[in-house]
Amino acid sequence: MGTLILENLSMRFDIPNGEAVQALENVSLKLNEGELLSVLGPSGCGKTTLLNIVAGFLAPTEGKLVLNEHDIVGPDAERGMVFQQGALFEWMSVRENVGFGLLMKGTPEKEKSIVVNHLLDVVGLRQFKDKAVYELSGGMQQRVALARCLANDPDVILMDEPLGALDALTREKMQSLVLKLWKETGKTIILITHSVEEALLLGERLIVMAPRPGRIHTEYHLPFAEMGVTTDLREVKKHPDFAIKREEILNMIWDMEEEIMGGSEDSA
Repeated sequence: MGTLILENLSMRFDIPNGEAVQALENVSLKLNEGELLSVLGPSGCGKTTLLNIVAGFLAPTEGKLVLNEHDIVGPDAERGMVFQQGALFEWMSVRENVGFGLLMKGTPEKEKSIVVNHLLDVVGLRQFKDKAVYELSGGMQQRVALARCLANDPDVILMDEPLGALDALTREKMQSLVLKLWKETGKTIILITHSVEEALLLGERLIVMAPRPGRIHTEYHLPFAEMGVTTDLREVKKHPDFAIKREEILNMIWDMEEEIMGGSEDSA
């Protein structure tokens, strides 16, 4: 379970003044069960639009998506979303947040409690289970968001810049946690990020998207995520190939940004 297929996805937004914006064009991708994909690209290349289509929040103008041999036509519990801000219920406790989806499913209380306690152990928050969400730091709130997503047992986890608002040290710890959860759960994960370094660390596969209309420009298959499961991420960053790929991708995106700015000036 968890094989995701994108076939010639295109997305056009019609503007009230009669114009249109082609956000995505002919994006095709097959993501196998248990793969971790990171997505990079310059601003406006359609990364979040692509994620929202996979989540079922948007319907593509053209093309289709298939998960577990059936079409994606809207939001579904088989796909879980983790946002940049946790989107948690601040008036609820940590354990109530994690167990919310199970509560909505009508899961028996005893079974729900077992699942919630296990996941709080996994993300290191068991001792905070009765705390209100607003009492937690940003990093801890994102741990709650991850646990809540996992509680619903989705086949695919979608992450939209989930670590972008965290300080550097907390972000590094959360990157390690994401790799740990990926390896332990075997979930298929798509992660959107603006950080080249993070995309390299967390992407078993990495795609760089070209600017509007958004499309896949380059794809990489990388060893760093697998290395990071058992090795300190600071050591992974010291790998000579890591620095080479980082500079290659930074230059690629920089050139795209320059092209976008040049196009803007020409049309001004």
